[in-house]
Amino acid sequence: MKYEIPEAKKLVFESLIPIRWGDMDAMGHVNNTTYFRYLETIRIDWLRSIGGMPNPLGEGPVIVNAFCNFYKQLEYPGEVLVKMYTSNPARTTFETWGTMALPDAPDVICAAGGATTIWVDFPKQKAIELPQWMRSIVS
Repeated sequence: MKYEIPEAKKLVFESLIPIRWGDMDAMGHVNNTTYFRYLETIRIDWLRSIGGMPNPLGEGPVIVNAFCNFYKQLEYPGEVLVKMYTSNPARTTFETWGTMALPDAPDVICAAGGATTIWVDFPKQKAIELPQWMRSIVS
């Protein structure tokens, strides 16, 4: 199954992430699970930058699904340029998307993925309306 990243999306964050020796698998390329770590890293760095980290005693974002499409392998040593996009805010959710490329070829996408994020009241363990400040950022 392959998911497509929409054309209509908003670039909200980008970062260079070092490819570590331990990111590789027995085949000598970055292991498929590591791509999800890169997507997680960019999402958390973005959330920190906007003051959107989850508060276990209050509210915050929770990922309810995630996917990644692999196009071209990444290898150690090097860095991966990860760009994060948002789109489709709904009542309680929004979508995040990430692309991964080499810094010297930023238009050649090596992998791309995404996740649906839901806003949660943690003490009540219940989805709540996306706060207006977050809606304005992801719209």
